[in-house]
Amino acid sequence: MSITLSGLLIGVGIAAIILTAITTFFFKGGHKSWLITFLQNYTGALFVFSGLVKAVDPLGTAYKLEQYFSEFSYTFEPTWFGFIAPIFPWLSNYSVGFSVLMIVFEIILGLMLIMGMKSKLTSWMFFGLVAFFTFLTGFTYLTGYVPDGANFFSFGSWAEYNANNMKVTDCGCFGDFLKLEPKVSFFKDIALLFPAVYFVFKHKDMHQWFSNKVQLAIIGLSTVGLLIYCFSNYIWDLPHEDFRPFRIDADVASIREAEENAAASVQITDWTLENANTKEVVTIPTAEYYAGLSTNYAKDKGWKVLEQIKTKPALKATKISDFDIKDYEGHEVTYDYLDPEAGQNFMIVSHKTYGMPKVSKITVQDTIFVTDTVLVAGVELPQVVRSIGEIKSVEKEVVDYIWDEEWKAEYVNKIKPLLEKAKKDGHLVSIVFGGADKAMADDFAAETGIEADYYTADDILLKTIVRSNPGIVLWDNGKIEYKWHKKKLPSYEEIKIAYLK
Repeated sequence: MSITLSGLLIGVGIAAIILTAITTFFFKGGHKSWLITFLQNYTGALFVFSGLVKAVDPLGTAYKLEQYFSEFSYTFEPTWFGFIAPIFPWLSNYSVGFSVLMIVFEIILGLMLIMGMKSKLTSWMFFGLVAFFTFLTGFTYLTGYVPDGANFFSFGSWAEYNANNMKVTDCGCFGDFLKLEPKVSFFKDIALLFPAVYFVFKHKDMHQWFSNKVQLAIIGLSTVGLLIYCFSNYIWDLPHEDFRPFRIDADVASIREAEENAAASVQITDWTLENANTKEVVTIPTAEYYAGLSTNYAKDKGWKVLEQIKTKPALKATKISDFDIKDYEGHEVTYDYLDPEAGQNFMIVSHKTYGMPKVSKITVQDTIFVTDTVLVAGVELPQVVRSIGEIKSVEKEVVDYIWDEEWKAEYVNKIKPLLEKAKKDGHLVSIVFGGADKAMADDFAAETGIEADYYTADDILLKTIVRSNPGIVLWDNGKIEYKWHKKKLPSYEEIKIAYLK
């Protein structure tokens, strides 16, 4: 079921009305103002919901934070603020921890707003968090004005807004449950600043539920429960709800075909051009553009294309449109999974490989040969003779990989037995790595002894497919039959009974 932002806000509004009625009838002593009570309940319910849909998938928020940290590092590095750029890669190493803390804090803050707990502190925390979100979404939206190759702080280089310029394409405010365009997210946070400021000045008028002891007990128990819930959705198992396109039972082959057909039907209706000489910007229909391409709007007259205005596809593209798997020779193997007659295929996914290269030098014997021509009796033409001229020792660099023992053990102890039995039964088996070259994949295969087809793909795609490293995906004729977290992988015999044909 899909939902829009307007539908979500209406639903939150209904919840706020119900909470306001409860406040009025059951907490009369703590109720002072209808307006502030409603705003407390509305913003509190919004934060609780926003946090819960992210708590389902903490890794999704962590990956979004990694994107932000990467973009901040790239943005600040060539500026006077370059000294802070190195902190962002360091922060990226702890993105999962930041994700869990932020999610839990958002939900707890929502509960504190609804209960009216410590009104002054709650008001300032709410203002601070909304201001932080506004900064993130504002930065994301404004990067749409920054052309490729230009720095965000080079304001003179800013051009017309182009969504394709944005490196972070959505803020992740509601996780994968609801994707918002950065512009929409930014204005949503701008709107939230109004109640945030209002709370700061009117915190004494906030309603209050329960006594301080009861409030503390609720917050304490909620915090513990939320931490356990977040951990269960990535440390011990896959998210219990999957809002991503590669969910269990998804017919990926059919969805991909439908999205490709929808993309192919898109038409260019207008062109936005700028004249480098006069700085004039015009938007003209496609027919007029092509008619004047060699005359009115020729390049030698200073015209250049700023944007193509297109019709919207009948079906919005998802990450399934980016499903692209290759072997290490660069050959496309995507349809090994999507072919309706492909059969069942065990795909082992690792968006990141934990191997550190170690360069060592070894001494090898290098033989130098010399060639000469000799005349052989009875043979008309001279014969080439090759003989050893010199043997000398030469140092050669060899790259070995030191693999993380815990990560490698997951493969050796769990994945390897599964794949061996699956291959014996005639099923296809493959391992797809993100960010590993052929030498690394070959070394891993030799180190673990796992015989499978080794492929490569974009790490973001692999993160989207399964939230585990390694993660196990069972394909069946272009559909995702099932997925397992590395810690919840059943025995091959159990999988065979439940899923294999």
